[in-house]
Parts: sequence; structure tokens; C-alpha cells
Amino acid sequence: MPHDHHHHDHPHIDVDSGDRRVFAAVAVNVLLTFVQIVAGVLSGSLALIADAIHNLSDALSLVIAFVARRIARRPADERMTFGYGRAEVVAALINYTTLVVIAFYLAAEGVNRLMDPPEVQGWIVVIVAGVALVIDTATALLIFGMSKDSVNMRAAFLHNVMDALGSVAVIVAGTLILLYDWQLVDPLVTLMIAGYILWHTGREIGPVIRILMLGSPDRLSTGEVLGAMEATKGVADVHHLHLWQMGEHEASLEAHVVLEDDANPTDVKLALKDVLTSRFGIAHSALEMERWNDRCPDALRIGHACGPKSKATHRHA
Repeated sequence: MPHDHHHHDHPHIDVDSGDRRVFAAVAVNVLLTFVQIVAGVLSGSLALIADAIHNLSDALSLVIAFVARRIARRPADERMTFGYGRAEVVAALINYTTLVVIAFYLAAEGVNRLMDPPEVQGWIVVIVAGVALVIDTATALLIFGMSKDSVNMRAAFLHNVMDALGSVAVIVAGTLILLYDWQLVDPLVTLMIAGYILWHTGREIGPVIRILMLGSPDRLSTGEVLGAMEATKGVADVHHLHLWQMGEHEASLEAHVVLEDDANPTDVKLALKDVLTSRFGIAHSALEMERWNDRCPDALRIGHACGPKSKATHRHA
């Protein structure tokens, strides 16, 4: 099955322009946060204060994303021989974790307000939430292009999309209070915002954890990669295979390759690298060539041995 992992249909945003966009997004979100908090206190709206807290998290998430972008551009050195690219993955995990904490906080506050709903001033809620919606939408548009190629910026983008949707929900709540004096709608909307944040975060945080846990790329089948390597001319066996993601878009592989008796190590290595690159998009691979007589004893096909090994996990050619 052919794989094409290197083509993107969207234009890339240059580094300096991207940094300016993130900085502008931070500035407008900080300003909006203060406006929403003041308006929430004056109106008595928990939903508006919840939206403000979430908006503050947007600003913080953008700061984290901005710093991570700068760190990730550093070249590899003696301390970080793989480079600093995973700083963006770490930033994404921080931002998604923050979203989860915020969602649970909002849910707890919403439940408390359901039991004792206060009086809410609908007009202030609607007006301020309307302004927030415009700013949230503008912020999301500023970083939308960068979110396509970076899990870090995608986490920050999700923060802003969730806040824009939260503003819509707050506007609906304020309108219902004005029309029908339905005070319970404020905590109900807060609970809806919390639930929606948790749902989206749950979908996005898995791939981030997978990268940090050195998991294989979900777009690749480890079994398929192994099979293609073992089917290559001159290969008798493959073991000690590790397949992981260096970063969001870069898959890496290392393996021990047992050669057939008459195989030329250089020719086999070149053939394997061509298969890995052309079929699976794995441009970074480290292959250790072995002869049958000096192969690793009791080697595992996938991973490396750590202590006693079960015979069920071995494969003998």
C-alpha cells in the first residue's frame, strides 16, 4: 500500500510572520479577559466569567505556544542530540491539560449555580460576549494557518475555537434571560461549555501523548513496515525494531537486519532505505547489519529485551 506523507495543499506561513500573529493574538486576548471579568462581576453572570477564565487560558496557551516555537527552532547540540523540536509537543500537552482542568472547574461551578442560581443582567452579558466572539474569531483566524502543520499551534487554536463557541453559548444564555428571565440557563450553558471542551480535548490529546511516549505513528502499520523490510532481497530476518515519531511529522526507525549468506550489506541497506522512504515516508533510519552466525540471540522482533523473555515473543527464521 503506497503512502504519501510529505505533500501539503496549504501554503506555509514564514516564521517571523507567524510569531507576529501569535504576539498580536496574545495582546487582544489579555485585553478581552479583563473586560469580560469586569463585565461578569457587574452582571452576575458565571457564564461570562467562565468565558473570561477560558479566554485568559487562551492568552497563556498562546504564550506557551510562542515560547515553544522559538525553542523548537534551536539546532541539535551536545545536550539535545535530537534537537528541540519536541518542545512544541510538550507545549501542546501543557495546553490540553490546562483545558481539562478549566473544564472541570467550570463544571463544578456550574453545578453549584444550578442549586442556587443568582440574578444575571442579560444585556451586559450579550454585549460583552458579542465583542468577545468577534475577538475570539479574529484570534483563531490569525493562527489557523499555523495550526495545520503544528500540534502546538493546533492546541492553541483549539483554545480559541472553544472560546468562540463559548461566547456564542453565552450570547444565547443572555438572550434567553432577557426574553424569558430564565436564570438557570447561565449555569446550564456553563456546563455545556465544560463538556464541549472535554470532548474536543479528549480527541486531540491522545496523539500528543503518543509522540511523547515514543509510540509508532498512527498513520503507519508496524507490521506492514516489518513485512516490507523482510520481503526485501537479501534480508533473512529483521528484529530489534523500533518505530517512533521524532516530532509530529518525522517518523524514525531502527532495526537489526540479518543478511542472507550471499547478500551484500551495502546493497541491502540501500534497498531497505529506499523502501522505507518511498513506501512509508521514513527518511531517518538506523540499520545494523548482522550475519546469521552473529545475530542477536533470542531477539525480539519489536523492541529490545529487558530481562527474561517469553518464548512466545520470539521469532526464529
